[in-house]
Amino acid sequence: MNEEGKAEPGGPATGGVGPRYFAAFLDLRGRPALVVGGGAVAARKVETLRQSGARVTVVSPELHPDLAALARQQAIIWEPRGYRPGDCHGMALVIAATDDAGTNSQVAREAQSNGIWVNVVDCPQESSFIVPAVVHRGSLSLAVSTGGASPALAARLRRRLEEQFGPEWEGYLEFLRAARRAVLAAVPDGARRARILRGLAEADLLDAVARRDEAVIRQAVESIGGAPVWAELQKEHLWR
Repeated sequence: MNEEGKAEPGGPATGGVGPRYFAAFLDLRGRPALVVGGGAVAARKVETLRQSGARVTVVSPELHPDLAALARQQAIIWEPRGYRPGDCHGMALVIAATDDAGTNSQVAREAQSNGIWVNVVDCPQESSFIVPAVVHRGSLSLAVSTGGASPALAARLRRRLEEQFGPEWEGYLEFLRAARRAVLAAVPDGARRARILRGLAEADLLDAVARRDEAVIRQAVESIGGAPVWAELQKEHLWR
């Protein structure tokens, strides 16, 4: 399963059930990542990596127009040639996205032999990680994977999540982030902090935040956390 929710064949089965993957979000900011391949699929992978803050190197004789533009802007490093042994050296993560199965397999073998996480597009059985279908709303990331059992279902669920979690959730998460800072500043007791933060997360404030309804938000914050928390939250200047 790739980040667009497009089909990938099922992974290796154990007793008729695919592997139970360990779900994690990787911090790739400033870390080197390699994409082998220069087509449309590689371009999508590169964009996802760049959005994560990775320093991306692309190895490919030719580039998709989007990648060529990035290379001209020096937003990526481009090696205009085919893959060579040793290209994986020093990389935190590798993606093999060529249209040649033999090359992809070579990349996977070298990466795994050097303990480097590798994803072979459309071939989870050669990958040490797979990429789920993801919905991003600011700081909120919702990931769906069926472990290769039904990529079509993963894509369907992603579309449903996109409808359920609209752009208003980005502002709501920023409010909760600011509220957390306010609680940490105003409430010294750890147990009470936890109760207040849980109460704020469970309060139905999504619509109020979207409307910037300060009166409703203030009433809820003071009811849950007290006036000192609201006073600290005011310092965040959320709606100015």
